[in-house]
Amino acid sequence: MSSSETSVITVRGLENRFGTHVVHQNLDLDVRRGEILGVVGGSGAGKSVLLRSIAGLHQPNAGTVSLIGKSADMEPRIGVLFQRGALYSSLTVEENVALPLIETIGLSRADANDIARVKIALAGLPEHAAQLLPSDLSGGMVKRAALARALALDPDILFLDEPTAGLDPIGAAAFDRLLVTVRDAFDLTVFLITHDLDTLYTACDRVAVLSQKRVLVNDTLDVVAAVDDAWIQEYFHGPRGRAAAAAVAANERGN
Repeated sequence: MSSSETSVITVRGLENRFGTHVVHQNLDLDVRRGEILGVVGGSGAGKSVLLRSIAGLHQPNAGTVSLIGKSADMEPRIGVLFQRGALYSSLTVEENVALPLIETIGLSRADANDIARVKIALAGLPEHAAQLLPSDLSGGMVKRAALARALALDPDILFLDEPTAGLDPIGAAAFDRLLVTVRDAFDLTVFLITHDLDTLYTACDRVAVLSQKRVLVNDTLDVVAAVDDAWIQEYFHGPRGRAAAAAVAANERGN
């Protein structure tokens, strides 16, 4: 990881309620500059709500969120990849990626399209994909197109919600490698929600576990996996967890 210990995201005392249902209470979290932080938790733990609260897409009931040491509007400095891509179905890939450049910083369509094609290439898509509609893309291509759009404004912080969901193992592994490459190339800080154990083992520097309405632990994977908590033990040491750890160990031996 190319970062120092500087926190790019600081969350203190976060509370989110929906009616009488409390999702988060007194939640604290720090995300370090340049790291890929994987966020995991059981169903209903509020992972997506936390992402939306930090990214400014949801107003929490209490607490503070600071991005890069500032509480001001940081919209131009973040990129978001939603779980299903959220591409505009009537626009081509190039038009989807160019749209934030036109609407947010006022570039001409020609200049925005030039930059969009660069971002599309960076996301690992073939040149012809720029002129395709989302309906013409495979699942993996949709994720890469959505990543290209998230990178359009050269963000400092990238938020991803289940980016490998629905992908086959080969496609998911390729996306994990791409994410690490992009992080290293652009010194991004990445907040990543995932259920994919392979992603945690191969791409994430630290893992934060949401439980009991707060962040139960936020540390390296080895430390997190050793925490005496029933959900953590079942998640990391069940059959899928053991398989993911074994695959990483085998890959390290091969290198």
